[in-house]
Amino acid sequence: MSGMLSERGFVLLWLLNLLVSVIYLLVGALVISPMRTRKERKAKAEVCHDNRRTYLLRFLVMVLCPLVGPLFFLFSYALFRLPLWMQAKLEDVVFSKERVKTHLKADEERERNMIPLEEALFVNKSKDLRLVMMNTIRGDVHAALGVILLALNSEDSETAHYAASVLSGELDNFRTRVRQLRRAISAEEEGETDGELELLPYMDGFLRQRVFSALEQKKMVGVMAETAQTLFDKDPFRMTETLYESVCLRLLEAEDFEESERWCERLAAQYPDCLAAYTCRLKLYFSTKNREAFFDTMAALKRSPVVIDNETLELIKVFG
Repeated sequence: MSGMLSERGFVLLWLLNLLVSVIYLLVGALVISPMRTRKERKAKAEVCHDNRRTYLLRFLVMVLCPLVGPLFFLFSYALFRLPLWMQAKLEDVVFSKERVKTHLKADEERERNMIPLEEALFVNKSKDLRLVMMNTIRGDVHAALGVILLALNSEDSETAHYAASVLSGELDNFRTRVRQLRRAISAEEEGETDGELELLPYMDGFLRQRVFSALEQKKMVGVMAETAQTLFDKDPFRMTETLYESVCLRLLEAEDFEESERWCERLAAQYPDCLAAYTCRLKLYFSTKNREAFFDTMAALKRSPVVIDNETLELIKVFG
């Protein structure tokens, strides 16, 4: 008798579970899902609610797992909705549009273990070399291309691979950017100089590190000189001391002494009282072994009121 009651109870429980599951399926698939779909389409929002297929899958789980299935979905829904029912406490929340500059504490342990990439290459310990290379890549890569170039000759193949990948990507980006800026310059209106003023410092930042082959380096320096000439023709007063100096030194490194001398003379004519007007000519005359012009320029520098830096002071001590 008790067995019949237990079987009857199970059947009743299963029928009740089936009834609840069918009601859940019908209400969800025929009422809730279409209603939310119309609402979200009307608001032109992304449809992100449960669809009819979801209700069907839940129906099957509830039928195959009597009592457990419905209770599981009920508690899941309650836990999901619980944060929305709780009242948020906003007393300590401050809404402000003021920008806050966050100062991060220095990682002293990491900094103590850091060594320059040049030293790591000299020691040539693979573990240290790879660590320094990865930290260099994470930093200002543009300013470290010359050092990364040295890593190409490393005996550690992984370090050389890192260096080759970084250099290849950065140089490709440089070439693409130069082409884009040159096209922008060619499309400028008369008197516009924004493209030249952007391209010259950008090229100088790469060319000063001499990461290209000799032939491409000379070609890029020629592009830089042409851009400087375009800017000079449009408005010579836009040529600053720094731009003059960068053009002079890059031409000097490319051993285009005649063109470098022409820009040195322009620099001296436009900014006669700046240090670069003397140092560029000193480097030029030293490279071309023009002894007389070298000492005449040094004597003129000594007589001028120009404030000299430590490098020029050492040069005067040696040759003066």
